Amino acid sequence: MTTVVKCPTCETAVIWQPLSEFRPFCSERCKLIDLGEWASDSRVISEPIQGAVMSEADLDAMEASFAEQDNQFFKE
Repeated sequence: MTTVVKCPTCETAVIWQPLSEFRPFCSERCKLIDLGEWASDSRVISEPIQGAVMSEADLDAMEASFAEQDNQFFKE
């Protein structure tokens, strides 16, 4: 089954596949137009995402989990 999405900038149909280099955009031009809109604050997230904030306990548990995996992220 082929997934087709609309380009967020010009609404051209884009096939969602690894060969679609600029997905979800149809071209580099549309990708750069979108980036420019975010950079100029023409596009903004109007409300905070509900329930997306992690508690200190959740963050501590995640850090401990990474440390147990001998992950180099937390080592100097």
